[in-house]
Amino acid sequence: MSLHATKPFSTCFPTCPLTTKELELRNRGRKLAEIIIELEADFNQTLPPTFVSSYRTRVAELFEAQLHPMPGAEQTLRELTCPICVASSAPVAKINHALTLTGLEAYFKGHIYSSYDVGFWKPHPGLFLHAAASMGFQPQDCAVVDDSEVGVEAALAAGMMAYQLIPGGGDLEPGAVRPSNLMDVLKLFPPAV
Repeated sequence: MSLHATKPFSTCFPTCPLTTKELELRNRGRKLAEIIIELEADFNQTLPPTFVSSYRTRVAELFEAQLHPMPGAEQTLRELTCPICVASSAPVAKINHALTLTGLEAYFKGHIYSSYDVGFWKPHPGLFLHAAASMGFQPQDCAVVDDSEVGVEAALAAGMMAYQLIPGGGDLEPGAVRPSNLMDVLKLFPPAV
């Protein structure tokens, strides 16, 4: 999926001196509560108690207006022959909202795992280990396609193969492999036997 989900920070935290791109690079895939603590400390500001709810509302509005699947997402999901899931640091409601808006929810029915449900946030491997166990797989038999540094770190810490998909380019995390586009993900997974 594609959307600069950090744009709501500029609306909800207008005095933040970081650009949307800087916020995205610094925080993609991380726990929102930790991001807020860091920003408050770094810029010596206290965000209002309503910040999280305002931020989540703004993200939902942006999703409604702008969220769309990455090029090749639906074809890739349709052609994958191995079991797949979503394992995200986002709350389940946000994951479901995004999947519904992009028309991809059918590919993940019953296989959505949220850090908010298991109590582990990337880069801790707990979320990915939980997802693998829930789906009946050993970590070494799993691969993770993630767009964040913390996601790659979590996958490698879990003993899984890590593929880092970086929209718009960027630095590759050590130990990760980069598919050139989403359709290349199909080449990474062997057909089911």
